[in-house]
Amino acid sequence: MRWLMRSKIHKAIVTRADVNYFGSITIEKDLLDKTGLWEGEMVLVVDNTNGARLETYVMVGVRGSGEIGMNGASAHLIHTGDEIIIIGFELSDKPVAEKVSLVD
Repeated sequence: MRWLMRSKIHKAIVTRADVNYFGSITIEKDLLDKTGLWEGEMVLVVDNTNGARLETYVMVGVRGSGEIGMNGASAHLIHTGDEIIIIGFELSDKPVAEKVSLVD
């Protein structure tokens, strides 16, 4: 069994970072649908702006809002305006079909 990338949101821009908010990452519903990420799923978040990396879980944002919100402690590492990659993984013994969304 291996951990394989299943879902990726690439080059997303953080629209909100709030250290006083209940922890996680908020991702708008359209992006979740495109990539197959689920509410509550663990994701790796990589900050292209400053090199920070962290694991957190997904919260669903309002469809069509474009929101990518860093919540709680993660907002100390990843800030509004930072460019990030959000990656979901799957444990499998065979190749996994990837769903990648490049955000513009």
